[in-house]
Amino acid sequence: MEAKNCPFNFKMILGSSSIARRNILSEMGYEFTLMSADIDEKSIRKEKPEELVMALAEAKADSIVSKLQSINNQDKDEMPTILIAADTVVVYEGVVREKPANEKEAREFIRGYSGGHCATVGSVIVTNIKTGVRKGEWDRVEIYFHKIPDEIIDKLIEEGAVLHVAGALIIEHPLIMPYVKQVVGTTDSVMGLPKALTEKLIKEVL
Repeated sequence: MEAKNCPFNFKMILGSSSIARRNILSEMGYEFTLMSADIDEKSIRKEKPEELVMALAEAKADSIVSKLQSINNQDKDEMPTILIAADTVVVYEGVVREKPANEKEAREFIRGYSGGHCATVGSVIVTNIKTGVRKGEWDRVEIYFHKIPDEIIDKLIEEGAVLHVAGALIIEHPLIMPYVKQVVGTTDSVMGLPKALTEKLIKEVL
């Protein structure tokens, strides 16, 4: 999607391979390039989910900044480059859930949500690579579910998209949507990039 006729006075990089994040940033009207971070997410451990997602997004941002520095020297560029990094985890009964290890774990995760609730905790870190200014915050959303039938869970596992996301949770998935009772917070935050928070942080680093 093209930017909505707004000539931005900065370049933008989305430091994520997430299709959902890419779509959200496009919906916001931005043009951007993609870069992914080479980090070992499992090596970063924090007790609180809020601290974990902030630490993971920081690590992603640091990894991409150092890649960019080895590619080119920013100072030559008149225009600032804004880097957006983000991370999301699912919290269920106080326990952090990342991507499921296998189909069995994904099935257990989704069964747990059935008739219950979970939360997503997501971070956004925005870095102005030219000035070095960096701002970041986290956002929490509570999600309540109706009972999810086993045959729906089977279809989700068979299709496979849930195997590649935190907590095996895709609330915007057509199979899951009818069973989402209430979302306290914004859907874009659950999907990995809260729009209002991202806009606010972009303004703060410019």
